[in-house]
Amino acid sequence: MLDYLWLVPVLPLTGSALIGLMGLIKMRTTGGKPDKLLVSLVACASVGLAFVVSLASIIQLFVLNGEEAANQNLFTWISSGALPLASGGLAIFKVPCGLQLDPLSAVMLLVVTGVGFLIHVYSTGYMWDDSGYYRFFSYLNLFMFAMLTLVLANNFVMMFVGWEGVGLCSYLLIGFYFDKKSAGDAGKKAFVVNRIGDAGFILGMMMIFVHFGSLTFEEVFASAAKLPAEGHPFLFWATLCLFIGAIGKSAQIPLYVWLPDAMEGPTPVSALIHAATMVTAGVYMIARCNALFSRAPETMAIVAVVGAVTAIFAATIGITQNDIKRVLAYSTVSQIGYMVAALGVGSFVGGVFHLMTHAFFKALLFLGSGSVIMAMHHEQDMRKMGGLRRHLPWTYRTMLVGTLAIAGVPGLAGFFSKDEILWRAWSNGHPFVWLLLWLSAGITAFYMFRLIFMTFWGTERMDEHTKHHIHESPKRVVYPLAALAVFSVVGGYVGMPGWTGISNVFERFMEPALHLPEPVHEAAVHAGSVEFIFTCLSVLIAGIGIFIAYRFYVVNPEIPDRIANRFQGLYTLVNRKYYVDELYDALFVNRAKDLGNACYFVDSKFVDGAVNGTAATTRGTATVSRIFDKYVVDGLVNLVGWINMALNRIATALQTGLVQRYALGAVLGIVVFILIYYNGLFKF
Repeated sequence: MLDYLWLVPVLPLTGSALIGLMGLIKMRTTGGKPDKLLVSLVACASVGLAFVVSLASIIQLFVLNGEEAANQNLFTWISSGALPLASGGLAIFKVPCGLQLDPLSAVMLLVVTGVGFLIHVYSTGYMWDDSGYYRFFSYLNLFMFAMLTLVLANNFVMMFVGWEGVGLCSYLLIGFYFDKKSAGDAGKKAFVVNRIGDAGFILGMMMIFVHFGSLTFEEVFASAAKLPAEGHPFLFWATLCLFIGAIGKSAQIPLYVWLPDAMEGPTPVSALIHAATMVTAGVYMIARCNALFSRAPETMAIVAVVGAVTAIFAATIGITQNDIKRVLAYSTVSQIGYMVAALGVGSFVGGVFHLMTHAFFKALLFLGSGSVIMAMHHEQDMRKMGGLRRHLPWTYRTMLVGTLAIAGVPGLAGFFSKDEILWRAWSNGHPFVWLLLWLSAGITAFYMFRLIFMTFWGTERMDEHTKHHIHESPKRVVYPLAALAVFSVVGGYVGMPGWTGISNVFERFMEPALHLPEPVHEAAVHAGSVEFIFTCLSVLIAGIGIFIAYRFYVVNPEIPDRIANRFQGLYTLVNRKYYVDELYDALFVNRAKDLGNACYFVDSKFVDGAVNGTAATTRGTATVSRIFDKYVVDGLVNLVGWINMALNRIATALQTGLVQRYALGAVLGIVVFILIYYNGLFKF
């Protein structure tokens, strides 16, 4: 099966092309739309088959062959002449179209194709009545192709192809409802903000090639392993540039602002972007480049602080949001901050572990919110919901499982991965990062249970028309929710904490892919009872958050309003997301518009003025030249001609051809001559 690994990204690409062609041919021939059942079959089958090929390849490599990695170069994509290196030598810029399957890419493959398949199945029910059904699935399959290319690439350039591909697809899918201004603006916002991060990624790639003479992971990481443990000065700048790319793609401060607006796309798109694909790309890239980052301690410190600050910053915003999808969007920003902070403190395994578990419960929560939105006739304001657990029992139960998981309740997937990150932050000597993440855990538990209580508990606050038409979602929607709920429960048991005395299977599986300066040994990093104490602390803060949410939104629902009125300024500040969007508008967006207006003014008044002035001068001189030519030059020529014509007419009048007239003229001439002579007019 390893020989057919290339099918994993190609299958969704083929599905996207087929669906697009079906739609184009149908519209050109009959003016209609392709059959929705056929579109659903092609879209789901392409991703499902990609999952099967991925699973078979992983089983063959790690179970049957017992190998740690497989590297395949399908063909040479780019090959140039020799280019100068920083060391003074020369290197050929050669980029293969190559794939790499190792423990890290294996985890990502299963997450992307597995969760992606469930989202595709869910989408067939959620998007069934949408007029752009075939276009949606064509984009969704293309999104899968881009992400799978990113995670399977064996070099930076191939990774960058997938990197840009998910950026393009996010633009298409976030702005899917292109006739809706907010959706179009959100798509453009995501596209522009990500271009800022991508510029950093490109600079990082350039620096890596100039120093190592290659962009293939295997060669670059092997060369990096020869550097001292404290790294090399260039590594700081190279890894910092790569991290800027991750900040954009994984929505960290200060480039996080695009992700909350990404909810303007259809709910399945939000689930795919927030859970399994785009926002995890930055985390995956840092984990893939751990051989570089682990030798750049300054960059690692920046990564840890940015991740921790993002985690608590986004969590506080989630407290006051009332749009059910926007709450989950800020939750994603916060949880990705958790992953980034884990990478920054050196817990690459913990970051990838939380990436995996987060994919399960965040996809579940977004798809569950979509089920609620369908039942509420596309109402997203939680203040207009309440009491829905009686109408949507399956949606409620599955979302409750996801909420318990993200809150870090023991026994569910989120508990194991969060506990791993918190413990590693403390044990690796980052108490400030641990404190921020610990507080974030409590805030997360609070606002997620606030979502559950406002949506499913309490009195029904919807209008009567909506109330009488609420019903549970169809099976195509409920079944993926149930599957994700199961994974949200059992997905964490592969990474048992050290205090349990049970081997951490996930850590041992990931170790070959993480080129750490020293091998990871559980006995060296787990302190038994001390770790258990920190686990209890994480459970305690989650319990406090859940208890406060219960008191505020179930026992005494008027408390939140009293607090909001008492601290009106603070509440408004947090509710308006700290005015970051307004600040960016004032500092960057409007200034960019001003620059555009200034350029337009210079172009229209000076450049166009000079051009128009030159044209006017040319027209003026041409007019003068025309007048001079017409009235002076042509006038003189015409005057000479007129004189000649006048003389010609006189001469013509005299030349009659009659002899008697000539004789008469001669006689008259003689008479005149004689008279003149005798009168003395002439003297001879």
